[in-house]
Amino acid sequence: MDMAKDLRGRKAFTVRPLRFAAAMATAGLLLTLTACQDDGADRADDGRAPIVAPGRPGEKSRTLTPEQAAKAKPDDSPNAADHSYVQRMIEHHRQALTMSALAPERAASDPVKRLAERITAAQKPEIGAMQKWLSRHPAPAAGTGGPSAGHDHGHAPDHGSMPGMATEQQLGELSDARGADFDRLFLKLMTAHHEGAVTMAGEALAGGNNVAVEEMANEVVATQSAEIHRMRAMG
Repeated sequence: MDMAKDLRGRKAFTVRPLRFAAAMATAGLLLTLTACQDDGADRADDGRAPIVAPGRPGEKSRTLTPEQAAKAKPDDSPNAADHSYVQRMIEHHRQALTMSALAPERAASDPVKRLAERITAAQKPEIGAMQKWLSRHPAPAAGTGGPSAGHDHGHAPDHGSMPGMATEQQLGELSDARGADFDRLFLKLMTAHHEGAVTMAGEALAGGNNVAVEEMANEVVATQSAEIHRMRAMG
């Protein structure tokens, strides 16, 4: 069973069990007593609505202050794996956009053209989302002792270190190809490209800590696994 099929089949369960349980507990902590807000009877002394933390089976619920609830939230601080994945995947997606931009003028098959359009429509917004994530979570400089220390985030990721990336020679051949030759090469290169993205997403899901990155990685696994199977059928 290939990596893409395996990860796609388990995408709904990629969040590790302990973290999933913590997330569910957090959702419980954020449940407010909205039904009691109108008369103010159950408000805290400072006028703020209380937050209820459901107890375990057989135990009573607890009423928490917002500060106590915030401390009870699980820590999903980004780690080195999260930062590495987002930075590398931005470059990975950019190459997919470059390849897809060649299709309208070079592809012979309408399905290949439509595939390129879908890839562009999906991955361009994903790049924007990942860039926004990086702006909110800048990686610590190497040597500062932060969670990403030891990784140089001041430079673009090395293309050769990312699975599935086409070489400059392959990109040149794709640019020179026309018609059916373009279609065959595009499907070959893009299938490998997607397989590499799924591999990278799997690494992020295994080693990352941030919930937002997990969600982005799960989306990559779902969409690109489906496209891998579609491209194999087209080829």
